[in-house]
Amino acid sequence: MKYLAAICFLMISHSAFAQLEKRLDSVINNSIQPGEPGIALYIETNGKTIYNKGFGLADTDRKKSIDSKTNFRLASVSKQFTAMCILLLEKDQKLSFDDPISKFFPELPVRLSHAILLRHLITHTSGILDYEEIMDSNSSKQLLDIDVLNILKAQHKTYFSPGTEFRYSNSAYALLALIVERVSGQSFPEFMKERVFKPLKMKNSLIYESEVQIPNRSMGFARDKDKKLYANDQSSTSAIKGDGGVYCSLNDYKKWTHGIWNNSLVNMPSVLSRLNISIKEVTGSFYGPGWFYFDKGIPALFHSGSTCGFSTYSINIPSQKTSIVYFSNIAGNSEPFKKILEVLNAEGVSSPAEVFSLHQLTR
Repeated sequence: MKYLAAICFLMISHSAFAQLEKRLDSVINNSIQPGEPGIALYIETNGKTIYNKGFGLADTDRKKSIDSKTNFRLASVSKQFTAMCILLLEKDQKLSFDDPISKFFPELPVRLSHAILLRHLITHTSGILDYEEIMDSNSSKQLLDIDVLNILKAQHKTYFSPGTEFRYSNSAYALLALIVERVSGQSFPEFMKERVFKPLKMKNSLIYESEVQIPNRSMGFARDKDKKLYANDQSSTSAIKGDGGVYCSLNDYKKWTHGIWNNSLVNMPSVLSRLNISIKEVTGSFYGPGWFYFDKGIPALFHSGSTCGFSTYSINIPSQKTSIVYFSNIAGNSEPFKKILEVLNAEGVSSPAEVFSLHQLTR
């Protein structure tokens, strides 16, 4: 917890706070040019919002500016929402973390599906093959979660014996979305809306579906080899829901964060104690239900997301009521976040190296 435990930095004077705000403004303004897509940043500590701003454009065609209501594709930060759906079904006693996935997917090869437990999917310890490595790269059709299952039906091996190693898996979270549907009898977007978004009053958040309009939507971009920006909102895997399909704004994500702090949906400390895996690549780190974290006793949570047009980061320390949330509609746009953490470091935050070591495990 070397990095994350040290973020209790906002016991500072009003003048120091104003200076901090200016420094953060400068970092973000220097990272984007007028008329470009941009960044939204939210910081809360000790339960007090100390920064909540948007910079740049959500939609360069419509010249719509980014603000705290702008909906970003969360990419892999979505995994904490997918995991929450599973946690709610476990709370309802409709499934167990120790259920073999053969219970949900009789169409998978028996040897594979009997060995992989639900907890292995959630903690990235299933060893199940990554669909990105075995999908038809020449197909122009967008894949859905069911297509991931159909790809995996033909596979009879795993990277390692389930439960023995950590290997980040988008395939696993696509399967988790399908499990939510098969157990609940609802579509994944319907279940998410009813059991997660509505109770937390996240009125503008949703799961991506090609036919559903997204309010306050940001469009995704990327940079070419010459650093020139180009539109890059969708890819062949952008319609897969379970591993990265949530759209959310800073305002709604704050409600999600408070829901975790208040144990509004499930008792998160209890779940983390029952559902975790130690990660040998980063000393003292673990993976639980949709979160990397440090320290089993007083967990400091982290996750990042990276997709064709978006970059997202979330740091959450429930014991300190501290949250740092960074959304960008530019792919691979991590440098401004690194500089933001360096600014915060000057106020007492120690090295952010561990955060980016964990981020590298998602790639």
